[in-house]
Amino acid sequence: MAKRTLASIWGRVLQRNAAALGRQAVRAGHRAVGQVVKQTVKRAVKQTVKPTTQRSRPARRPTPGPGLWSPGLALGPAGPRRYWLYRPAGVAPGERLPLLVMLHGCGQDADRLAASSRMNRVAEREPFLVLYPEQGRLANAQACWNWFDPRSGRAQREAASVLAAVDQVCATGPADRGRVALAGLPAGASVAALLATLAPDRFRAVVMHSGV
Repeated sequence: MAKRTLASIWGRVLQRNAAALGRQAVRAGHRAVGQVVKQTVKRAVKQTVKPTTQRSRPARRPTPGPGLWSPGLALGPAGPRRYWLYRPAGVAPGERLPLLVMLHGCGQDADRLAASSRMNRVAEREPFLVLYPEQGRLANAQACWNWFDPRSGRAQREAASVLAAVDQVCATGPADRGRVALAGLPAGASVAALLATLAPDRFRAVVMHSGV
């Protein structure tokens, strides 16, 4: 009986000690895991957060040249259409310059076409005006001219809206109405072809690149 009692006492003591050691181990493990997590989070924050002096700034509109880069809005059969006009520096009062109409392709706008073609640099050297009509995203989600939809009349209305922008620039700026040329890339080339067909007497020259 005494042996069983002594054994039971030792058993309870060992159980209590084991439980205490287990709790200590768990607490130590939690502390170790917590330290690792804190260190990992600190390293991640340092890698992802840049100093305030290196924060990104909003993109600026690219400078197309030393001349005047001004926006406009023309109202035509297809509704209002925005355009950008480049006027070279040093135009004398009363001077009339040739006008080149540049029509962008899908996914482009005036800024991108001006930057990729570098036409404004040529306009400074020659000199001449450069008109960049823009297709609205509401008219086409990809900013494509709807030249492929003549049955509904959308193609013709958009072409007429480009002509409205040309008329507005000629009426309000130093553009020579008798010296207007037309150039277009991809979808813009197709609109250029359509304009040359609808109003052949309005343009002295037509240039099409990669169009249909």
